[in-house]
Amino acid sequence: MAIPRILVVDDDRELSQMLAQFLARQGFMVCTAATGAEIESHILNQRIDLILLDVMLGEENGIELCRKLRAKETVPIIFVSALSADHQRMTGYEVGADDYITKPFNLDLLLARVRAVLRRGRRSSSLNYRRNTTVFSFNGWKFDGKSDEVYAPNGVQVALSQREKRLLKVLLANPHIALTRDEIIAAMDVTQEGHSISDTSGRALDVLVGRLRSKIEVNPKTPELLRTERGVGYVFAVDVSHEDG
Repeated sequence: MAIPRILVVDDDRELSQMLAQFLARQGFMVCTAATGAEIESHILNQRIDLILLDVMLGEENGIELCRKLRAKETVPIIFVSALSADHQRMTGYEVGADDYITKPFNLDLLLARVRAVLRRGRRSSSLNYRRNTTVFSFNGWKFDGKSDEVYAPNGVQVALSQREKRLLKVLLANPHIALTRDEIIAAMDVTQEGHSISDTSGRALDVLVGRLRSKIEVNPKTPELLRTERGVGYVFAVDVSHEDG
């Protein structure tokens, strides 16, 4: 199981570093941000499993940042705020927050809430692959997430199975990020059709990767797109661009 990555968002650098150090001591990987732009940069460049988001961020508003994130991401969000009135909490939940903690707070209570939200959010939140809205382009290939159609560089449509498409969508949404087998399987949401590709050895996913390679790689035996990351899992090793479909 991958170590959860938590993004602490607060413009109070002292508080941000205190939270980061505390969570790191509890076994989490932690990064920090103070602006909306920094949040987007972290999400684009690495897996984020949970965001601790301050409501008041200088000139920016955490409520609006949460609303924007919810338009395209499912990463769990816990608001941390000095605003404690019921209507302020309700506003946080209405824009998609998973929990709302008021300052000052007990660190052990914060830890318990973080762990609870992570347990509920094992849907691999920031591995969300925008299945219905995005057109991906890579190495001359195009994948239309709305129609589920895949086109090779020569313009010929390539037939993929449903599971191959799901696998490809997860990889395309996370280029250059080494993903574990557990992360990939969870992000594929393979159980929604009543079955799973998972087994105790991970062999089923490896077979699926081999099938996908046979359709998108020039030479599947020496893959350049979908590479094995020794000791981790797999990485989609080329640049990917995407636009809303």
